[in-house]
Amino acid sequence: MTDAIQLLVGSRKGAWIYRSDAGRQAWSVQGPLFLGQIINHFVIDPRDGKTMLMAASTGHLGPTILRSTDGGESWTEAKAPPAFAKSDDPRARAVDHSFWLEPGHASEPGVWWAGVSPPGLFRSDDNGETWESVAGFNDNPRYWDWCPPEAGTPDGSLLNQVVIDPRDPAHMYIATSSAGVFESRDQAQTWRPLNQNVEANFLPDPYPEFGQDAHFIALAPTNPDRLWQQNHCGIYRLDRPGERWERIGRAMPAEVGDIGFTIVPHARCAETAWVWPMDGTEVWPRTSPGGRPAAYRTRDAGASWERQDQGLPTEQGWFTVKRQAFCADRADPLGLYLGTTGGELWMSGNEGESWRQIAAHLPEIYSVVAAPLA
Repeated sequence: MTDAIQLLVGSRKGAWIYRSDAGRQAWSVQGPLFLGQIINHFVIDPRDGKTMLMAASTGHLGPTILRSTDGGESWTEAKAPPAFAKSDDPRARAVDHSFWLEPGHASEPGVWWAGVSPPGLFRSDDNGETWESVAGFNDNPRYWDWCPPEAGTPDGSLLNQVVIDPRDPAHMYIATSSAGVFESRDQAQTWRPLNQNVEANFLPDPYPEFGQDAHFIALAPTNPDRLWQQNHCGIYRLDRPGERWERIGRAMPAEVGDIGFTIVPHARCAETAWVWPMDGTEVWPRTSPGGRPAAYRTRDAGASWERQDQGLPTEQGWFTVKRQAFCADRADPLGLYLGTTGGELWMSGNEGESWRQIAAHLPEIYSVVAAPLA
């Protein structure tokens, strides 16, 4: 039985919540929430189904975390949002914005993790009310090697993802835009790079220990030893305990390529995942290749890919999908949801076989999260 569903949408100018019954045909909308504020990530806690956090950049509060404990009906600001310690060091860091919010392990209610720009990792033990710097990464002796001040992206250098092994709260991964993927087995006290065979074609050594731009990583829900990665330089898969990523994007059509921002694994099949390619040619337009947007699905762990574009614009579709703006539910058939840089919200209720538009004319969409509606 498919649950009623809600989509939490963060954008360059506010947030919205879209809700539907199990049929996923008609959608109601709540919002805008915090109109005009930048909402990089908008997440609900699956452990209680009602605590919501937003990673926000506001004109009057600066970078902060906004909290709701009643399913989005009322909101407060975190008492102590993520912030680096004050320092006289000329390289002293100040949080420009929080980018990623991750609920803690199922065994640790109230724990949240946040990734920020410049790259930093923070933890909350009180449902996002207060946040503390994670010294194992932020004060690591190699931090400035991993996160040099000059390494940047258009939105600033990022610690853009936190992923927790569902079997073990001590086993974690992070993705960064300046150094690639890292692994910890002691709940963030120590970290090591995990980037073997991942290309960084913009560096003198194209296969360094670190220095890659990991756009997105995801664990296969039915096999947490399988990691998917969409990188600045291709699509990869890693099967643990292996250490060497395989570039499965080589099987993508050459005219499309394997550059994009995000990857979405299937909730029930470890062989299946979706990507959303973008134009990564020399001038980096970051639009749908040829103006013909489409998802691509693999059902054989990346050995082959199939184009899924039914219902999407067949021409002059010059948008793309950012790293937090593509997601799936756990229904059967699985539903896919994406938000575009053109402010459109799209869905597929049949695992990508066809697409339809839920909303248009929103601001540039930064994140979309699908969750059951309690």
